[in-house]
Amino acid sequence: MPAPRIIAIDGPSGVGKTTTSRLAARALGLPHIDTGAMYRALALAATREGIDTRDEVKLEALASRTQIDFIPGESGRVLLNGEDVTALIRTPEISMAASNVSAVPAVRRVLVRLQQELGRRSGGVLEGRDIGTKVFPDTPHKFFLTARPEIRASRRFDELQAKGEEVPYDSILAATIARDDQDSTRNDSPLRYDDSYTVIDTSDLTIDEVVQRIVELSS
Repeated sequence: MPAPRIIAIDGPSGVGKTTTSRLAARALGLPHIDTGAMYRALALAATREGIDTRDEVKLEALASRTQIDFIPGESGRVLLNGEDVTALIRTPEISMAASNVSAVPAVRRVLVRLQQELGRRSGGVLEGRDIGTKVFPDTPHKFFLTARPEIRASRRFDELQAKGEEVPYDSILAATIARDDQDSTRNDSPLRYDDSYTVIDTSDLTIDEVVQRIVELSS
């Protein structure tokens, strides 16, 4: 029996990883596994319990007793201990908290094991920041999505505006740059790519164009 096919899609926030991964998974007939949502959900759990998002001991214990599930579909849902938190984990505050949480080695060990279990079970399109470097480094299908910071901030601004949330563009841009710096300079599993990746700049591409490129190279 051939090994399950793994498609790794890495990159910073705001490059369209979630939508791209979901559409690519559907086109390839594979499950979509949003690993970033795992860290966001855990960050939400930590903030609710008043746990410092840099406290390794408490976060490791929290990760070990927290249940995170995915409901597949046209718009996938994320469950935190049975609660639908899909919308709650997409705020700028949780985004930064997730960056802190994901920098804790003990947390990454717990969640990477879960990600590997999910992928090995039936394959999948996994999105995150270290899928091709740490979670499934042996997969031949690795893609790193990128885009100019101002483009990513503008996309996030439009998304929040559509939801009726008034957040200044300048603050979104500053948060985007700050998270990039934090994610790329952390000691454990920093955001980066190597020559084994296909790099796709999504700044001037449509989602459909990005998906088509990934599907063609992964088929």
